Amino acid sequence: MREVTTAQTPTRNRGSRRTEILDAAARLFAARGFHGVSIEDIGTAVGTSGPALYRHFSGKEALLAEMLLDISERLHASAAARVTAAPDAEQALDALLNGQIEFALGHPALITVHDRELGNVPEPARRQIRRLQRLYVEEWVTVLSELYPGCPPARLRAATHAVFGLLNSTPHSAGELPPEAMAPLMRAMARAALAEAGN
Repeated sequence: MREVTTAQTPTRNRGSRRTEILDAAARLFAARGFHGVSIEDIGTAVGTSGPALYRHFSGKEALLAEMLLDISERLHASAAARVTAAPDAEQALDALLNGQIEFALGHPALITVHDRELGNVPEPARRQIRRLQRLYVEEWVTVLSELYPGCPPARLRAATHAVFGLLNSTPHSAGELPPEAMAPLMRAMARAALAEAGN
């Protein structure tokens, strides 16, 4: 592991008007789809007119791009900080799992929007999002390579993507259990899946 620094969590300033707009848009896009939501709908959701949103974003595509860039940047920065702060690979993996589970339980709308709407993000923002996601995956693969040195990186990378699929199922799977019960279940399942991949 690298030298210890303070870990960051994938959060942002919740008090800003811009953040309020992004959060409302995420909920609307998740519920209705990108093309089913107008600027006026987003304005209404935050108590203003649609045209007033143009003071913050140049348009709906720009809003979507910032939304997905923002969470991609925060997830990557959080993962890098968690790995840096961990004294060994075992604890680094625990920290990565905790961060992804916190995100998945706290932001199911963003998961839905990313899965469905990334294709509506204009270039070059889409390339930036993909690049950040690759860097995020490599944080996991680096840690897993230390834990399972005999396992090919391609297998570990495939397992990481599979575990993301499991953890990011919260838009569908998290309704029946409270977060305090869902989190340890997700952690145990992810750990089992990664251990199997390392065998």
